[in-house]
Amino acid sequence: MSFNPFKEKPLKIDEVYMDWKDMSVKPYNCKSVHPFTKLRLILLNGAEFEAVKFSHCFSRNCDDNDLRRELCLIRRSEQQQQKRLASFKPFDESILEHTIGYEQLAVELTSMLAQLEADPYVKKTLDFALLEDFDHLYRYADLLDIDEGIKAEQLVGELTEIMPGRPTIAEHRFPADDIKRYSNFAQSSLQTKLNVNIITAAEQQTMNYYMNIGNFYKNKLGRDLYAEIAMIEEQHVSSYGSLLDTTCTWLENLLMHEYTECYLYYSAMNDEKDKRIRDVYEQMFTQEIAHLHNALYLLNKYEKKEYQQVVGKGDFPQLLLFKSNIDYVRNVLANTINLTGYREDYVDVTDLKEESDFVSYQKTVNDPLKSVASHQVINKYIALNGNDYRFQVKQHPVQVLQNRQKDNTSVGRQIN
Repeated sequence: MSFNPFKEKPLKIDEVYMDWKDMSVKPYNCKSVHPFTKLRLILLNGAEFEAVKFSHCFSRNCDDNDLRRELCLIRRSEQQQQKRLASFKPFDESILEHTIGYEQLAVELTSMLAQLEADPYVKKTLDFALLEDFDHLYRYADLLDIDEGIKAEQLVGELTEIMPGRPTIAEHRFPADDIKRYSNFAQSSLQTKLNVNIITAAEQQTMNYYMNIGNFYKNKLGRDLYAEIAMIEEQHVSSYGSLLDTTCTWLENLLMHEYTECYLYYSAMNDEKDKRIRDVYEQMFTQEIAHLHNALYLLNKYEKKEYQQVVGKGDFPQLLLFKSNIDYVRNVLANTINLTGYREDYVDVTDLKEESDFVSYQKTVNDPLKSVASHQVINKYIALNGNDYRFQVKQHPVQVLQNRQKDNTSVGRQIN
């Protein structure tokens, strides 16, 4: 049965604020929590970060203080929600353990959105970045075993494979090659609008986390790995963000942000098995309904528009329900491992010329190879253990990546 959040009776905006007790919840048990429970928390936290960042940017580009005050009313509640979600993280979960959750989310979320996506260009962009986040999970997992003696397969619940994707060393592209064609939301499906908004928020959350936490890591190799992968997350945010419709007004974007949050909370509360956390999602969904209706009020007042002009009928499409995507990832690996970005499109790296921007940029950032942290991590693990660390259900689908005794630096990078 479809659900339309615009048909719900909202709370008044000043009824959604919480006290300190409500904002601080009992953390989950990192030893027994289901991996997908962690992923939903990270995803929703990212959505709140995006909502707050967008609202601040809107306010800084608005000369109407009455409207800026309305934005502040919503934004204060979004900040409280973010604090509540963040407080679920336990004290005894390390930076690196939490990072495994970020990368598992990137793999599973991107896979799910790609399978829901009808626009072939948006789907190709999702599939492309999927293989890069998949490789990040592998690099961080090897570091986790080196530094903490923890097998990441325990953290991902054996729901996500851990093995090489498109090697991180091959992901460093010239900046101009990460900007893609923006979507025309007037012609896009509601699912596409949601997908682009969700993945942009999620990847931005990962980028922000690595930018802030990387220099707190306990050794140089780890700090360098966070710095390198944070640069790739910047590329992903540039690509995904460039898919957003640049013709939308600020108020249309505000409505779309709030609608996206409603969709995510409604999906989470229908997917979450932990009753205590599900109850929190239900409460915050009610708060988001109030945010959405306030955004609609502002759209009506300032632009004389209705929600149908932004999201159509308003009924939620298929909900975002987490599942394992091992077969899907394997198929994308087998068929697109050697792609790289080339302006708005994607090409096989072997089709590039020596004088291409990609080759020039690679020489700038990855010379010498021995200084590249993502490569160093695997080399160190192999030196200590004879093989790299992996969790895979069967042989790697890309033959040249089956070798566990040598880190590959050619796939997706070597032009001929």
